[in-house]
Amino acid sequence: MKITKLTTYIVPPRWLFLKIETDQGVSGWGEPVLEGHAETLASKITELQDFLIGENPMHIEDIWQKIYRNGCYRGGPVLMSALSGIDIALWDIKGKAYGQPVHQLLGGPVRDRIRTYRWTGGDRPNSLIDGVISLRNEGFDAVKFNACGELKIVDSYAKIDSIVQQLSELREAVGTTMDLAFDFHGRVHYPMARVLLKELEHLRPIFVEDPVAAQHVDAMTSLAQATSIPLCVGERMHSRYDFKTVFENRSASVINPDTAHVGGISEMIRIGHMAEAYDVALAPHCPLGPIALAASLQVDAVCYNAFIQEQSLGIHYNAGCDLNDYLVPESKFEVNKGCLKIPQGPGLGITVDEPFVIEQAKIGHKWRAPVWRHNDGSISEW
Repeated sequence: MKITKLTTYIVPPRWLFLKIETDQGVSGWGEPVLEGHAETLASKITELQDFLIGENPMHIEDIWQKIYRNGCYRGGPVLMSALSGIDIALWDIKGKAYGQPVHQLLGGPVRDRIRTYRWTGGDRPNSLIDGVISLRNEGFDAVKFNACGELKIVDSYAKIDSIVQQLSELREAVGTTMDLAFDFHGRVHYPMARVLLKELEHLRPIFVEDPVAAQHVDAMTSLAQATSIPLCVGERMHSRYDFKTVFENRSASVINPDTAHVGGISEMIRIGHMAEAYDVALAPHCPLGPIALAASLQVDAVCYNAFIQEQSLGIHYNAGCDLNDYLVPESKFEVNKGCLKIPQGPGLGITVDEPFVIEQAKIGHKWRAPVWRHNDGSISEW
């Protein structure tokens, strides 16, 4: 079997899909996306196809190592997100060729479903009580949201008090019927993170995500030692090498790498098993499209320490075009009692609605992250 063609599709609301075709008629789908940089990733796939045309798609590890190690420069969000999409598509091909879901090729499942949560509240935490109660009514028992808007490197206690009040009111409204994950989204700096974590501890979140930006893992170690709240990091890390310091220094007790950003299923499995050796929990990040979610679920099936899966069904980014719109009816994702089933079909276990993808690619998108500024005119973390 030989790879014959790679095709990318920039599709709404903010995704990039990849189809890899072979000379035996077996094709696979990947999602080489980096939010806000779809055109860059499409160009990177075009570059990488020179290393892929004519190769045996069954040699997934060799292709992974060639793309990662060739050309001197390794890692980073662009290369690893492109490699992710390729790797996911190759696993899809291999599973289809053998008539098995990917997780069966990786040793078989340790679970047949996984708990899931959804996002609410938008880029800034708005209407949290209504949003969380609505999700509870849909059967969810866990939710994540941005815990705050903009915060300066040292900000006021008035702003801290406002954040604490809003989240306290939410906890009072839902009690213990919903597990709450607070996302600082890397927009809180170390001086304020120390204060905010202490003030929020009594609200008992299941984790606080990106309490500081991922570049400050050393600061996370100090924060982790000062709080009982599980800290989470990983969506902006791009290979197992980025996680070495996290594990060795006990900077986080939960990691949330993204299968579409760390080098695909192959690297995600390595990171998950690496985390297990340190008794660190795995909560894969995935506010993305259906292919990335299907790939994440295949990882969840074989990583014992995976305990919850993010997904983006119905979130604010997806207005007008959601995950299930890109799948044929029998492949659509369904949340049941707060869980997602592990797809059991060949490959990723989903069937992409290719005619719909082609039509939506004619529309495309130019999604960009918003630009925020503090009241003094300086740039704020989004």
